[in-house]
Amino acid sequence: MTAVAHRRPHTPPLASPFLEFDLTLETDRLHGETTWNTGQNARTLIKYDDLRVVLMALEAGAKIPAHKANGRITVQVLSGHIRLKGSERAFDLLPGSLLALDHRAPHDLEGLEESAVLLTIAWPGGRHESISDNDGPSQT
Repeated sequence: MTAVAHRRPHTPPLASPFLEFDLTLETDRLHGETTWNTGQNARTLIKYDDLRVVLMALEAGAKIPAHKANGRITVQVLSGHIRLKGSERAFDLLPGSLLALDHRAPHDLEGLEESAVLLTIAWPGGRHESISDNDGPSQT
C-alpha cells in the first residue's frame, strides 16, 4: 500500500502520514491575507495531538508578548531578523538560526525586520495548552 502525500495549494488535512509545504509560497499567502494588515499573521501547517508546526509572518516592530508553553518549542528563522527574549537572555536570530526552548520557558518575540518564522511545538502526551504570564491555560 502506498501512502498519499499532500501538497498545497489545495486544502489538505493538517495531519496525514506525509505533508509537504513550499514555505516561500505559504509565507507569500500570509502576506496576502487581510490579517497581515495587523502586522503579523500565522497559519498552523501541521496539527497532531503531540505536535504543531506554525508558520508566522511578522512586520518590523510586531511583538508577541511574554508567554510560556507546556511543550518544548523550536523557533527557526526563515527570513528577516527577530529577537526572542527569555527570562535571562535575549537572542537575535537571523535566517538559518534555530533556537530550542524547554517547556514552560518564559519568552517574548519581536520582529526587528519583516520576518518569517517556523515554530514547532511538541507536547508531552499530547497536552497542548499554552500558559500566559498569569499561568492561566489557553489553547495554542
